[in-house]
Formats: sequence, structure tokens, C-alpha cells
Amino acid sequence: MKSNNNILSGYRVLDCSIAMAGPFAAQRLGDLGADVVKVEPTSGEWQRHMPAGGAQGNQINVSFLSLNRNKRSLAVDLKSDAGRAVVHRLSAEADVFIQNYRPGVAKRLGVDYETLVALNPRLIYVSMSGYGESGPYMLRPGQDLLLQAMSGAMLSAGRDGEPPMAAGQYLVDAVTAYSAFEGVLAALLHRERTGEGQKVEVNMLDAITTIQMQELSVFTVGGKPQTRSKEPHAHVYIRSPYGTFATSDGFVALAMPDLDTLARVLDEPRLSGLDAATAGWDQRDLLFGLVRGALPARTTAEWMAAFNANGIWAAPVYGYAELVADPQIAHNGTFVEYDHPTEGRVKTPGFPIRFSRTPSEVVRGAPLVGEHSREILTEAGYSVGEIESLVSAGAIAMRGTP
Repeated sequence: MKSNNNILSGYRVLDCSIAMAGPFAAQRLGDLGADVVKVEPTSGEWQRHMPAGGAQGNQINVSFLSLNRNKRSLAVDLKSDAGRAVVHRLSAEADVFIQNYRPGVAKRLGVDYETLVALNPRLIYVSMSGYGESGPYMLRPGQDLLLQAMSGAMLSAGRDGEPPMAAGQYLVDAVTAYSAFEGVLAALLHRERTGEGQKVEVNMLDAITTIQMQELSVFTVGGKPQTRSKEPHAHVYIRSPYGTFATSDGFVALAMPDLDTLARVLDEPRLSGLDAATAGWDQRDLLFGLVRGALPARTTAEWMAAFNANGIWAAPVYGYAELVADPQIAHNGTFVEYDHPTEGRVKTPGFPIRFSRTPSEVVRGAPLVGEHSREILTEAGYSVGEIESLVSAGAIAMRGTP
């Protein structure tokens, strides 16, 4: 059971979301101590059946495992009257309700904002979508890569004329999750002050657009066009050299160095005497090419030692193996390890926020389908007979049942 001193201890969250953005937001609330009940179909949430990277796991695939720790599972058929009644009963006492159904689905299932707020005016109702709950794109699929493409960000990096590259993370899903997480905390603070619940809407298009506050302001206010170079510059709005370069044994990232210092370290006199503020823009491709030509002469470690000694901003380009083994990552305790009853010893990213008095913790791994159905309904006041009737009717499922 959770400690009583976690920041969100005592708050109940009903997580009716699927895939990544919604479950990730709910998991962050669980990490802070909220009692998160994952309300999923009796056959299991979609992500249970769609593992990223083909990482199947034993009974729980890694995708689901990574996004659903610190939750309990209630497996319920929301398409049945009895199942809806269960969720309505829980919603009447809940603090937060999260869903990311396609527009219109929540209403058809009877868990839309208007229905639930009538049962519980103090409820914080979070509705997450791809493009918003209305408008011309309302029914388009809200998928991470598609939103990355529409965000404009892909054309801020790479070579002119070449196909844009997507981010190496599920970036839009993650940003949307954190936007919803932030929205819940703000709405709970408002409720503490006023007693009022409210609806919180978050959509992926707005989330990925607004996180580009600086870049888009350079375009809309500064009037600077988004122009890619012939060389694979890492960002159109930052002066050269800025990007990743091959060394003799790997890659290194270089960010906005002083050109005279760089000329000396690279032994490349053509970089010397240039005004970074002008040449960094007007001769962007030339500078990039000179750096690219010099760096294969030495290893990444050798260049990093030279760059660090001369105050040049640089970093090795890691793969996941190097990241996990990094001494700063180990020092920070960035990853957490715990034992899961079906998946064994689990090591995953931990908690990005640290609290001196109320630290986050893993108190349970991702649940099996309906693992906590009986426990949750018993807490809600259902009798043994009522629970067995719901199971018999197929309105809810217990662990191990289809």
C-alpha cells in the first residue's frame, strides 16, 4: 500500500485512457501517491496487446508495464448498463477522471463530462484528444508521428531538400502527457481554494505547438523564415556549427562554440577570425563542413577531453546502452528497479521530480487485467453477492478471466 505522506495520497484517479499519453499522465499522478484505478475493458486495454519493439513480456508486455505502474486494474464492460453503473458509482467519489477516447465515444459510453459532473460537481474531468473536441480535424487519428509532422518541428533540422526526420522519442505523446499532468495539478489546486471541479481539455496538436514557444515566436514575431541548410544543421534558428558530427569511433554533438577557440582545438585555421554572430548564419554550411571534415581524425573520448578542457560545449552521442551505464544517471538514481510478480526484476525510468519530504516510490507494478476489481468494488461498498452477480453478467472481470 502507498505511504500516507505522498503528495497526492488520498486522491482517487479513474484512468479510462489508452495507449501512451493518457496512461503516462495517470502514472505520474500515481507516482505522487494518488490511488489510480485503471478502468479497462474486460479483455484488457489496447496497449496490453500492442507492444512497442515487439517486447512481449511474460503476462504483461513492456509497453503496458512501463506506463501503468502504481495503478490498480478494474476490468469493466462500459458497454453494459451494469458496467456503466459501476463507473458512475466510482466517479461520484473520485477526484480525477481521465479519458482519451475519440470524440463522441465518452458520451456514447455514458462517461462524458456532463454526465459525470452531474454525479460529482467536484470532479476534475480530463479530456485528451489528438486535435481538439471540435473543428475540422476533430476525427483525424491523433498519432505521435502524424502530430510531429504537423507541428512544424521536423523542418527545423536536417538538410534542405531531404525528407525530415522524426524525433527519437514518442515526443508528442510525452509532451501531451505532461500537459495533462500539469492541468490536473492546477485544477486540484483551484478546487482546494474554491471547492469547484472543472473540465480540463488537452490536445496533442496544441501541446506540441506551444512547447515550441521560442522557435515559433522567432517566426511570428521576429519574422525569421524557417530555412534549412544544405548541411544537416540541428536547428534552423541556432547559428553554426550546431549539430552532430562523426568521429573516428562514434559521434559527438557540438553547440555554438567560439570559433577562434574551435579553430585552435581542431587545428582548422579557416575557422579563425570569423564573427560567429554573422558567419554562424551567413556561412552556416561552410562552418559545418569544416567541422565535419576535422572530427574524424580523433575518437569521441579524445575530442570530449579537448572540448571540455577548452570550454567548448559538446557531448557524446549516446545509445541507450551508454545512457543506462552513464555515471551521472547512476548518481541521480534516474532508473528504478523493483520486483514484479509476473515479469520478474524490472528496471525502468523513475521519477523526474524529487521531493525532500514526500519522495515518489513504486509501490506496485503494472496490474494484470482486473487484478483489483474485487478490491476496488469492495471499497466502493459492493457486497460479495453484488460483485459475483457483476462477474456472472460479464459486466466486470477479475484477474485471470477473459
